[in-house]
Amino acid sequence: MLPGGAAEADGAVRRLLRAGAAARYKVMKNWGVIGGVAAAVAAGMYVLWGPITERKRRRKGLVPGLLNLGNTCFMNSLLQGLSSCPSFIKWLEEFTAQYKTDQNQPTEHRYLSVTLLRLLRALSCQEVTEDDVLDASCLLEVLRMYRWQISSFEEQDAHELFHVLTSSLEDERDRQPRVTHLFDVHSLEPEITQKQISCRTRGSLPPVSNHWKSQHPFHGRLTSNMVCKHCEHQSPVRYDTFDSLSLSIPAAVWGRPMTLDHCLHHFISSESVKDVVCDNCTKIQAEGTLNGQTIENQRTTFVKQLKLGKLPQCLCIHLQRLSWSNQGTPLKRHEHVQFNEFLIMDIYKYRIPVHKSSQNELNQKNSEETTPGTKDGIAVKPSDAEQPSGTKPFFMNGACSSSFLMSSGTFPLAAFPECSSPVYLYRLMAVVVHHGDMHSGHFVTYRRSPPSPKNPLSVSSQWLWISDDTVRKASLQEVLSSSAYLLFYERVHSRVQHQSLELRAEE
Repeated sequence: MLPGGAAEADGAVRRLLRAGAAARYKVMKNWGVIGGVAAAVAAGMYVLWGPITERKRRRKGLVPGLLNLGNTCFMNSLLQGLSSCPSFIKWLEEFTAQYKTDQNQPTEHRYLSVTLLRLLRALSCQEVTEDDVLDASCLLEVLRMYRWQISSFEEQDAHELFHVLTSSLEDERDRQPRVTHLFDVHSLEPEITQKQISCRTRGSLPPVSNHWKSQHPFHGRLTSNMVCKHCEHQSPVRYDTFDSLSLSIPAAVWGRPMTLDHCLHHFISSESVKDVVCDNCTKIQAEGTLNGQTIENQRTTFVKQLKLGKLPQCLCIHLQRLSWSNQGTPLKRHEHVQFNEFLIMDIYKYRIPVHKSSQNELNQKNSEETTPGTKDGIAVKPSDAEQPSGTKPFFMNGACSSSFLMSSGTFPLAAFPECSSPVYLYRLMAVVVHHGDMHSGHFVTYRRSPPSPKNPLSVSSQWLWISDDTVRKASLQEVLSSSAYLLFYERVHSRVQHQSLELRAEE
């Protein structure tokens, strides 16, 4: 026995089969017309409203996610981190302005800077889009034009891709024609002074476009300083460029949490270099010998130390989590490195040595203004030799309680009087985290929500957790508790520094 509805349908089919060919043709023709009309209505709905099942409206306060093209979480996480750095987006806007004059050919498939800018503007809600998920395959396509073959189906490293992007942007800048502008007097006559320029031109010169010479905001410089332990002679300072600080994680001490300061101090810690020829020791030895005697080069031990000669506007810190076992197999280090929403980098900045007498006068002048734990008005951390045993430094990046840093609008300087006027103060903008081991895993990103359109210069206190196309809100405590792999900081300028930068821009 069939149910009533099924029996009626079965009967209709039987009557259709018993009818003649003409009757069956007429019925099928009517069904075809009905089906065509339904298909036309469905197509119209698709054109007007898009695919109902796939298209979703982005929730308020969130940012678009990125489609995973196979194993592209490394690219998606990095793009979300870069899109939270306003200075980098601003630099791309200024750099790509040179391409706006060429309207004959589309530029998005030829230049990495244009493609990257469009993606970052969309992810920072500066482009009008209601899509919940974006496709970043265009970035891989343009990188292939730069001879980078990056597969979307193989697991890659987010930090390596960061270097690929920065080096490719530098290559793009270097490929631009280096034609000197007629108003660029400094390039035509490097020795001329600003006063002479004003005398010759009877006034200030119009601004000169300098896109191909400008460095991206992640560009910084390291200083390498070597001092002879025997005669204390200092060799010339060597400068090297960097776009990220790759910090190794030192061995953990029982009962002592690992902080970002420990990694930074380990990075700049001095090391002894043996059997180095010292020209000054050789010269001293030669002065004390008789004429005509041959003096061999004096080899001594030098102390080498790294410092940060130029700190960038956007600071990318890479925590090296790769280690090797005794058997030579790669291992991942999972320990948590404490970091804060704000980062003070003054103590890691290289300063040009001054004469001892000048230094003594400067110390006497600032003795009344400085407080314990500072040097020349700038907070410093005592070295292991200077710091008494059993005491803690006044401030350590990553060691203070996060309750002091809940307000993201301003740095809580009142909580740290010895750090009341840091020059190199950075605010956390994004964190890239890797889950898994050395053989497989997944990248996710914590980033700040973009500022509101009404106040685009503000900094949002709302954090987001993003895993490819999944986006949700997160708390600052959750961010600071994560096992960071990449940290993106942006420098915070004081009012005095802002005024100085504006004066430089006007000049």
